[in-house]
Amino acid sequence: MTGKTEETLGYEQARDELVEVVRRLEAGGTSLEESLALWERGEELAKVCRRRLEGARARLDAALAEEEEGEGRGD
Repeated sequence: MTGKTEETLGYEQARDELVEVVRRLEAGGTSLEESLALWERGEELAKVCRRRLEGARARLDAALAEEEEGEGRGD
């Protein structure tokens, strides 16, 4: 997956595609090559999801820190 593709995938899109990849792997019936390609795609999608969640966590932490800072100043 290219960085551009990764940038364009939102969390929900990546998650939904990952669910489909897992479903196909669990169902079986794919060749070894297909299974490996699915596995690799699943790994890429999991990284996208992880990065999106980490970004959301950082934004939330920053917002909470800003709120606490404002309370400390009496704002």
